[in-house]
Amino acid sequence: MERELALEIVRATEAAALASSKWIGRGQKNEADDAATSAMREVLGTVNMDATVVIGEGELDEAPMLYIGEKLGTTFGPKVDIAVDPLEGTSIVAKGLGDAMVVIAVADEGALLHAPDMYMDKLVVGPNLKGKVSLDEPLESIIEKAAKYNNKRIEEVTVIMQDRDRHEHLRQAVMNVGARVKLFEDGDVSAGIAAAVKTNPIDIFISTGGAPEGVITAAAVKALGGDMQARLHPMNEEESARVISMGIVDPLQLLTLDDLVKSDDCIFAATGVTSGELLDGVKFLTDDIVETTSLVMRSKTRTIRKVVAEHHLSLKPYLQKTEVNRLT
Repeated sequence: MERELALEIVRATEAAALASSKWIGRGQKNEADDAATSAMREVLGTVNMDATVVIGEGELDEAPMLYIGEKLGTTFGPKVDIAVDPLEGTSIVAKGLGDAMVVIAVADEGALLHAPDMYMDKLVVGPNLKGKVSLDEPLESIIEKAAKYNNKRIEEVTVIMQDRDRHEHLRQAVMNVGARVKLFEDGDVSAGIAAAVKTNPIDIFISTGGAPEGVITAAAVKALGGDMQARLHPMNEEESARVISMGIVDPLQLLTLDDLVKSDDCIFAATGVTSGELLDGVKFLTDDIVETTSLVMRSKTRTIRKVVAEHHLSLKPYLQKTEVNRLT
């Protein structure tokens, strides 16, 4: 892929973050998501690429914008697959909480796993543990290895997981060995990425969450040099059949990072909407000037850029289409 594509993609995450930021703390998650989706789609349509959405807002009959299979870009450019979450943390934005962000992953055509909308078991670790742990081994063993290779005591190892009843056995396993648990409510892409950042105090991400979000996380993990394993978690025969129809003969196959993202050249971009572990949220500096903070990473070069930008809202035509006009 052309290196210029990375900065073009971050324009789209910035646009979505700006549009959705108007809905922070207003209790209307669908409106926030719609605003982000509309702005992202408009900007992606101007990028020189021939792109297909492989992970989006749903099927054509379920989502009017950024649906799976939709074509984006000017068609004058590389053929790529795109995975998007126009607003990761719609409920977070509605409640005015932290860690909401906009994310996009881009890779060569055919490189991203076309993950169905179902649960996925996920494990993410940083570069020091790459190739040294497995989703199939006990969590206690993974924690011991994290202590060894991250040069920590067991009690200093931090495991992050979503605060859900289905993870209670994992939480107990962490506490039984004396390590630390960090829980989060929503937004497992940011939590997964945090575990892959070498300088972050979080050592292990383990959770059962959305499969589409798992593929987006994998693109970031690959760019960060970390490691990830996953397993689709079908809940019924219909979901198992859907996995098999994707070409995965065993629905419970252990998926490696290279299964999730087959190319060594992928791009991940994210822009913060509300402040959190990885990114600052949108900051309104004046009535017209707004600041955004983004991360854009490319796995081929392992380049990680932090982009802080000022935007004049009155000069952003796509934002005029997403004005907050239904406030009560």
